[in-house]
Amino acid sequence: MGRRRVPARNPRLVVDAVAGPSALAEAANAYLGAIEAKGFSPYTVAYRAKTLAYLVAWLAERGVARPAEVTKPMLERYQRHLFHHRKPDGTPLSFRTQVTYLVPVKGLFRWLAQTNRILYNPASELELPRSEHRLPRLVLGVAEAEAVLAVPEVAEPLGLRDRALMEVLYSTAVRRFEVVALALGAIDVERGTMAVRQGKGRRDRFVPIGERAVAWVDRYLIESRPRLVVPPDAGVLFLSADGNDITPDHLTRLVGRYVAAGTGRRGSCHTFRHTAATLMLEGGADIRYVQEMLGHALLSTTQIYTQVSIEALKAVHTACHPGATLERHRSPATPADEATAEVATVPSEDGPDEGGHERAELLSALAAEADEEHEGDGDDGAA
Repeated sequence: MGRRRVPARNPRLVVDAVAGPSALAEAANAYLGAIEAKGFSPYTVAYRAKTLAYLVAWLAERGVARPAEVTKPMLERYQRHLFHHRKPDGTPLSFRTQVTYLVPVKGLFRWLAQTNRILYNPASELELPRSEHRLPRLVLGVAEAEAVLAVPEVAEPLGLRDRALMEVLYSTAVRRFEVVALALGAIDVERGTMAVRQGKGRRDRFVPIGERAVAWVDRYLIESRPRLVVPPDAGVLFLSADGNDITPDHLTRLVGRYVAAGTGRRGSCHTFRHTAATLMLEGGADIRYVQEMLGHALLSTTQIYTQVSIEALKAVHTACHPGATLERHRSPATPADEATAEVATVPSEDGPDEGGHERAELLSALAAEADEEHEGDGDDGAA
C-alpha cells in the first residue's frame, strides 16, 4: 500500500478538476508549478490551488476563460463577492480568510505579467482587506482539557492513538499538519523535547514535550502502532486505521468530535494550541517563550529578541504547563515558585502595557491561524 503525503492530490490538477479546463486554468496550473519549483510548501501550493480554482470557476460562470480577458473591475467584483459570500452555516468569511483568497490572485496575475503572458497586471492595485484582531474561539480550562483527553477508549488501538495524539497537541501546541508529519524518533525522551521538521515556513524547530505526553506516546508505540502499521513502514509516528498517514482535515474532524463529547462545544486541533498557550501565560510564562514554542518567528514582538534556547524553553514548559508532568500539576492561577520564577519570566524593557499588547497580539495571531486552518479544510480519504 502506497504512502500518502498531504496534500494527497497533485495541487496542479485541482484547478482543472474544480473549474474545468480553460486557458485561465492552464495559466493557474503553470503558476502553481512555478511557485512549487521556488520551494513553496506543499500546503501553500495546495491552498493556492483551491483558492485559484474558486476564482477560475467564478470567472467561467461569467464567460471569462482567458487571462487577457480579466480586468481590474472584474477582480474588484470578485472581491465584493467574497465579502458577501456566506458559508453553509450562514456566517461570512472572515477578513483574514478573504485575504488568503486574494493573495493568490495577486500572485497569479503578477507572475503572468512578469512572464509576459499578459500585457498588464489587473490585480496590481487590488487592495486587500485589513485583517481584524480577534481572540481565539475556544480556550479550554484545565478541567475541560482533561475531560476531552479522557474521552478516547484507550483499550482500542485507535482510541489509544487518539489519546496519545491529543496529549502531544496539548503538551507541545504544535499545528495540526506538524503533528501528522511527526516521524518515529522525533521525541527525545531523555531531553524531553520533540523535533518539528519543516513546520510553517519550512522551518525546523525543537519544542518541549511533557512527561505525560511521552508516556502516552510510549504506550501507543508498544500497544497500538504495531497493530496499525502496514509494511513497508514509512516511519510516520501516528498512523490511520489503514496504516496510512493521517490527513490534517481528518484530524480536525476527529479532534472536533472529542472536544464536543468532552465539553459540548465546537473545537478543533487549534483548540489545544490555543489552550496550551493561554494556560502557560496564565501560569506565569513570559510571552517570548510561548512565541518561541508556537513557532511564531514572524511576530514583530519576537524579531528584536534573540532566539530562546531549548533548555530554557523546556524549563518554562515544565514550570507553567499544567500537563507537563506525570504528577498532578499546580493550578495555572498559582504563581510560579521562586525556583522557577527567574526562568519563567524575563523582564521586559517595554513595561506592563507593552506586555499586554504583546499578549493580545499573540492570541490574535492564534485566532487568525485557526481561521485559515478552518477555511482550508477539505475532503480527504478515510483515516
